[in-house]
Amino acid sequence: MWQTIFWLSLTGALGCLARYGLGGLIQKYSAGFPYGTLAINTLACFLFGLVWTLASERLIISGHVRLIILTGFIGTFSTFSTFVFETGQMLRDTELLLAAVNVALELGAGLVFFFLGIMLGKQF
Repeated sequence: MWQTIFWLSLTGALGCLARYGLGGLIQKYSAGFPYGTLAINTLACFLFGLVWTLASERLIISGHVRLIILTGFIGTFSTFSTFVFETGQMLRDTELLLAAVNVALELGAGLVFFFLGIMLGKQF
């Protein structure tokens, strides 16, 4: 049990740092729309689909490692609460169209990239 907690903590810290670095880098070069959050959530959906498929269908990754990657790294890397906050800010500022675009892109891209991850996982 302590070994699992250690690995969850380590991968969680790495997911947090990856989120901070990638989100900040993307947002630095894009203003007016939360592209950093979109990129992170889309990548997280892709990685989730890939890891899930490699663990459950291809048995390349064990269930234990899947737990650590999905809960530890991807769980802290994904930014659903940030997505909701940014959308809420857009709604508060009466940027209704921008908020709608953000919701559509996050959900649409998330679903597309989740299934792309599954498809890639099935290729292994």
